[in-house]
Order: sequence, then C-alpha cells, then structure tokens
Amino acid sequence: MQSYDVIIIGAGPAGLTSALYSARSKLNTLYLETLGAGGQVAATDEIENYPGFSRGISGFDLSLQMEEQALRFGAKPLLTKVLGLELADPYRIVKTTKGDFIGKIIIIASGAAPKPLNCPGELTYRTRGVSYCATCDGPFYEASNIVVVGGGNSAVEEACYLTKFANKVSLVHRRDALRATKIIQDRALTNPKLEFIWNTVIHEIKGDEMVQNVILRNLLTKQLTEMPVNGIFIYVGNEPNTSFVKSLIELTEEGYIQTDEFMRTNIPGIYAVGDVRQKLLRQVVTAVSDGAIAAYHGEKYIEEHF
Repeated sequence: MQSYDVIIIGAGPAGLTSALYSARSKLNTLYLETLGAGGQVAATDEIENYPGFSRGISGFDLSLQMEEQALRFGAKPLLTKVLGLELADPYRIVKTTKGDFIGKIIIIASGAAPKPLNCPGELTYRTRGVSYCATCDGPFYEASNIVVVGGGNSAVEEACYLTKFANKVSLVHRRDALRATKIIQDRALTNPKLEFIWNTVIHEIKGDEMVQNVILRNLLTKQLTEMPVNGIFIYVGNEPNTSFVKSLIELTEEGYIQTDEFMRTNIPGIYAVGDVRQKLLRQVVTAVSDGAIAAYHGEKYIEEHF
C-alpha cells in the first residue's frame, strides 16, 4: 500500500490548490481524479470574475495552468475512481479502483455533479439531445432550436453562449424572474436570440433517435404545450459527490459535507473543500481559498500528530 503525506480526492480548483500548497510545502502529495483536471470549471466557456484575468479566461485554460503549477512543485496525479475511506489511526486510507492508498491527511475535493430533472425521456435521450454542458456540446447544435432549463448564473450564462450556434434559444424557468446576477441577466434580456418562458417546467422529453420535442407545463395554468427542439441543456443545480463518505463523514440533508472555518470535517485529519462542502458561495475564487486553508491547516496537523 503506497503511503503519502496528503491525498486529495478531486482535481478541480479546490483540489489543485490544495495540491499546490501541499507540494510546495514539501509534503508528499497525491491527487486523484476520475477524468482529468478542472472538474466542472474545465467545461466553462469563459470565466470573467476570477481575479488576475482582466479579459477573462476559459475554464479549460485556467484548469490547465492550475494543474501545471501543482505538478511543477511535485504533486502526483492519478486517474482512478474513489470507492471509500477507512480509518487506521493515525492514518486514513483511500480505497480506489487502482488499489488502496494510505495518507496522513485526506482532503476531499470531489465537487458536485449536475442535478437531473428526473422527467420522462431525460435518461433516454441523454447524449442524444439532452446535455448538461453547453461548452462541450453547443457546437453540435449549429442552426438549431435549443431549450435551456434553469434561472441561475449557469443556466443564463450558458443560454447566452448557445446563441452563438443556435437559431433560437428558449430559456425555461419555473419562476417569473431570473436568479442570476444583475450583469448576467442584463446580457440575457437584451440578447435578440433568447426567448424566456416563465413559470414553466419540462413535463416530458420526446423524440425518435434524437430529441425532437419537449412538452412544457405551465405551473400557473397547468396547460401542456409541445415545442419542437433539437437539444435541451439542463442547469437546475448540482448534487455533491459524497456517496463514498456517507457512512463516515457528517453531511447536510442535501448531502454536502459539514466543515468548520479550517475546512475540518468531523473526522480529524479529513478535510473538505470546494463545491462538495456546505458553504454560502460556490465559485472558483472561494474554491481556491478553501484549498489553501485546508492544505495549510493539514500541514500543521501532520506536524503535531506524526
């Protein structure tokens, strides 16, 4: 069983920052990821509110730079799926599809995944017209009619992005006003290719080999309306990736990890950072802050206990 000072689960901005700070402190650092660095940020078309990039930067490029920095200081990456955690005091064990790894501290940065609508047809047409990533799939919908579901920052930003490709984008929101920040709302409301359908939800997704129609249900009138569409992009929130720690770590009702101001969980030597933990604001800037705090406190923990 390979041993490390720090094992980080996840390689989004929070995980990569933890890796950078830990490795730079000369701690033997391993970070684990299932697909590649960046997490959800890597699929973001443009990030305008991360300090230091006055003209914005793509999520992919920012993720690449973060990983390069962590690697430069000696952090070690491994692509694998984490199955669970075990305690072997004073150590913590991470069980993965590529074996078990032992660490002095664990930093959970596993992030969150897009929440499904759970409506008829969604699962059937996933990857066949139903998507959760406009940056990934938007170019496939050149000159098409698209529906975006949601009213927060992600939904509105990605709806604007999709107007680069589509003939028309219809944003379907269950309320009568957007929840996105004012500057993002202003861009959307003045975009001539964006249509807004208020007080409405997706009742059913229909098609043949690919999505062809969506059934809309007005929440006020209960009326059902069929709309021809080529693609549906869903942005109705996220679910934390915490299934592998449910029996060990204290979670909120929504499944987020409870931490204190030092990113400590209820288990000494195990920290949680980024979107996976209960917090007020989930942004890149708060994720990197979490990662730095956890790594710094984790270093002190190692000094005191090993």
